[in-house]
Amino acid sequence: MEHSIALVTGATSGLGYAAARSLAEVGWREIIVTGRSLARAKEAAARLAAETKRQIFTPLELELDTPASVQSAAAELVKRGQPIDFLLLNAGLVPFKKRVLTASGVEASQAPLIGHHQLTVGLLHANLLSPNARIVIAGAEPARGGVPMFKYTDLPAFAAKYCQGDRTAAVEALIRNGPHVKYAPNNAYADAKLVVAWWVAALARRLPSGMAAYAVSPGGATDTKVVRSAGPVLKYLFIPIVNLIPGMNQTPETAARRYLQASEFGTDVSGQFFASAQGKVSGPIEAQRHPHLHDRANQEAAWQAVVKVSGVDVSSPASTLSAAS
Repeated sequence: MEHSIALVTGATSGLGYAAARSLAEVGWREIIVTGRSLARAKEAAARLAAETKRQIFTPLELELDTPASVQSAAAELVKRGQPIDFLLLNAGLVPFKKRVLTASGVEASQAPLIGHHQLTVGLLHANLLSPNARIVIAGAEPARGGVPMFKYTDLPAFAAKYCQGDRTAAVEALIRNGPHVKYAPNNAYADAKLVVAWWVAALARRLPSGMAAYAVSPGGATDTKVVRSAGPVLKYLFIPIVNLIPGMNQTPETAARRYLQASEFGTDVSGQFFASAQGKVSGPIEAQRHPHLHDRANQEAAWQAVVKVSGVDVSSPASTLSAAS
């Protein structure tokens, strides 16, 4: 992949900021950094330029919770007309103690995926991803299970109990934190990242030949603003304990390097979810093999639910449609 133009969402702090800086250090020609406001994006771009001694950072306003902002950002990229080689969908949110819904009725931790989907589809429609583009979206270890205090929803069981077996309706219920979903912040986060893993698998099947997409857990990295909304148990008990255990935490710079590593992966592993080895939250990443992650019906249900909530879709090859049915 040519190291020409990269776009990093949520680049004003934490993992996104560290990733943007690392991309500059390995020779990328231009890095578009997004922030919730243009002022914050400009400030981040200026700091990055000062730290790296490279004037290669372009600020872009992008508020993923707001469809109009996503559309505006996409329009700005269309106006530029330069294809992106590496699309890093990093922005995310740990859920709040109490349920928060966006203006579109989406649970707060699920909202970044909806905005990322709208952005990705918009770039695909505008032919603004290069032929060998790599797309990396931030995942998290709880999506695979086995992380204390986090539990994801058993989608087939939930669909059977509340949605007449309709998994797409079940995923939409999770995205909107519907009437049968009991809100618990950590479980909402696990569900959000599980939907991300399913979504990227479905996206990979819809990408043109040569492009690839992966979900990548950055692993334990508590020194970021992503935990700003975390509940007191997670913020003041779990995280301080984790910080005391060797191998249970990393610097944002170390965590962000996982994104860069994945940007060099081949199309043969497109659609995979990469995370730490079972029982770990740092160290080398590996493709996760858990059956619930590879359930094709779950993956397609996640895609269709995101399409329904976001209102945008990409055309799918006939083979994909027939295989998914």
